[in-house]
Order: sequence, then structure tokens, then C-alpha cells
Amino acid sequence: MDKKKLFNIIFLICSIAIIVVLLNAPKPTTPLLPNNRDHKKFYSMSKREAEKYCEDCHKQLPKKHPPKYRCLLCHKKER
Repeated sequence: MDKKKLFNIIFLICSIAIIVVLLNAPKPTTPLLPNNRDHKKFYSMSKREAEKYCEDCHKQLPKKHPPKYRCLLCHKKER
């Protein structure tokens, strides 16, 4: 078997493995940024700009919660 054929087979196996892993990934469980009256004004802002206001209302978060200054990294805006 020549090198080119071997590399093609390895590439194919790796590609299939990546696709299988991605298809079996768990669904996101992080709540979206609510599209309600309190949060509506943040939809027109950039993520960084909107995140400056999160702690004003969301002061009490669990100790294990990720950095509070990057809220919209996980809590995506609803479409």
C-alpha cells in the first residue's frame, strides 16, 4: 500500500471519528438570555457592552459559577 492511500484512509477514519463525537455531544443546558422586558435593551448592545450591567441584578450567583463578567459567553441571546 502506498503512502498516499494510507494517508487517505487515516484521514477518512479521523473524519468519521470527529463526526461521531460531534453528533453524540450533549445538548446545551445553559439558559438563554431571556427575551423579556428586563433584558430586551441588551439585545441591541454588543456582548461586552451588555455584560457590564449583568451584576447590577444578578449579584447572588453560586460560588462555582464561572466568571461573572463574561455572562453572554454562555448565555446566548435568543434568536
